Amino acid sequence: MDMRKFTEGKTGGIDQFCPPLCFELAGQSFYFEMDDGFDYELKFIDEKTLEWNFAGKEPAKADYLCVKGDETTYLLSFDLQDVQQRENHTFVIDKENWLCTRILSRIGDNPRYPYLIAPKYEFGAIKREGVEYRVYPRHGFTDDLNGNVVQWNYGMMETVHIYYCSDYYRITYPPEKASAQSFNEALQKLPSSDEPTAYIKIKEGMYLFSLTESNAEKLIAEAMGFRSNTMCMLQNYKRVYQVGRTFGTATRDGVDTPLHLMFGAYGRLRDIDSKFLTDPNPYLI
Repeated sequence: MDMRKFTEGKTGGIDQFCPPLCFELAGQSFYFEMDDGFDYELKFIDEKTLEWNFAGKEPAKADYLCVKGDETTYLLSFDLQDVQQRENHTFVIDKENWLCTRILSRIGDNPRYPYLIAPKYEFGAIKREGVEYRVYPRHGFTDDLNGNVVQWNYGMMETVHIYYCSDYYRITYPPEKASAQSFNEALQKLPSSDEPTAYIKIKEGMYLFSLTESNAEKLIAEAMGFRSNTMCMLQNYKRVYQVGRTFGTATRDGVDTPLHLMFGAYGRLRDIDSKFLTDPNPYLI
């Protein structure tokens, strides 16, 4: 028997090292005091379903996915139900510091690129009884990762992330991996692998790295069936491990498949040719 068939995933090979889903939040409720003034409520009904609403609005139900970056930090993701445009709400819930990061992502807002996603990031605090609202401390954008290169092993697939500046990253695929061939062929059709990103510090040694496959969507989507996806990766550098979620679309043979799944990866810091860190971004003037 060829034992390799048991590792032949249907999700692009990125979920093999995803930890078991976390059900610890079942029965709990949260009120997030957000810095943009649009506070947000979550009520975890059970291990599968939650109720969500912006403060003062009627709650709606959704099925959720949750994984942990460490003992007190949760990555929560759910797609809205019964909406005209697909929309995802993702949270980092930091119970060590009682802080949160919210990411709202919707497909279909760009009339020229209807698959394109533009995530919106906001920070806030978890309301606690007897604790007054404070404007600091917060999670926030950072350049801490600049200059670092990490090879992430997802199981069937490995990637090399080049964190060369605070607004973009670069990616390559180890040539010795069979899965790298099709990805590298796609990249050769682009002037660069640079894609827009957000780097957010959650706490010491813990970062949220969020990327959007924007340039690929604009330049090679029709030819490759490679649609825009947004990926959030909660990276624990004390363990060099990450958990994440992807939200977007895959198109095969003219058929769109909605994507929303959790994944995990083990990493190792790498040295790399300095040109990958210093070559100019061809998408910018």
